[in-house]
Amino acid sequence: MESRNPAFRGNAFNQRVGGAAYGAPGYGAPGYAAPGYGAPGYGAQPYGQAPPPPGYAPAAPARPMTMDDVVVRGFMTLVTLIITAAAAWVLVPPQLAMPVLVVALIAQIGIWAFITFGQKANAPMVLAFAAVYGVLVGIISHSYNDLFHGVVFQAVIGTALAFGATLAAYSLRIVRVTPKFAKFTIAAGMALIALMLVNVVMHLFGSEAGLGIRDPGNPLAYVFSVVAILVGCFFLLLDFDAIEEGVRTGAPEKFAWYCAFGLVLSLVWIYLEMLRLLSYFAGRD
Repeated sequence: MESRNPAFRGNAFNQRVGGAAYGAPGYGAPGYAAPGYGAPGYGAQPYGQAPPPPGYAPAAPARPMTMDDVVVRGFMTLVTLIITAAAAWVLVPPQLAMPVLVVALIAQIGIWAFITFGQKANAPMVLAFAAVYGVLVGIISHSYNDLFHGVVFQAVIGTALAFGATLAAYSLRIVRVTPKFAKFTIAAGMALIALMLVNVVMHLFGSEAGLGIRDPGNPLAYVFSVVAILVGCFFLLLDFDAIEEGVRTGAPEKFAWYCAFGLVLSLVWIYLEMLRLLSYFAGRD
């Protein structure tokens, strides 16, 4: 079974041997502890081979992931992000906010690329990503709260409500994650990122309004933020689907770190867009 979430493609969850998913019946050769055709049973000494040295023990099979693994690792990742965000809010002075933001952004992109393309989602990498991402989130949140007092708290509540509503929609099968839905979500996410990059480039070359997707005086900005929040919720649906399938098919325990990584990406996406949308309706302090 192949995960539909692009953050999980190519990792252990999608590995196949002989067409069977990792951990599923039929993975690889005969089942663990079952003797294969013409081969000695597990623990038997093959003919002509020297006995293993004293104290030798075969490697234990990887423990399959459980829902508790995802909950614990997701909680650890989110708490790490919150702690570093709070530290950046309190400790980074306004005159250093932009340099620290740029450094955190570069580090975040680097760690994200290493996890995504290097398939290295483990505790140190995912928690390091969350820590760096937290610095970025903390500086951005502080800047918004200075201009629009109380908007950060509102964005946190909005993100929690969006998460709860998306989880309920998935659990009740109101929305079904199909291959077509996954392709649409990925395409929409890429399109939104492309538009944001074009908008930034236009700002750099002197266009104050850019495409208008971040201009509070342009109705297009409101539409863009609402669509971005919806797409973030769609990515959460892909995360929930990957977690459910990972538990069902017996993905290895380390896959829980990929799940935590994906959940944090989706939640922060929703939070930042919620923050921007709410700022359009808030008066400046």
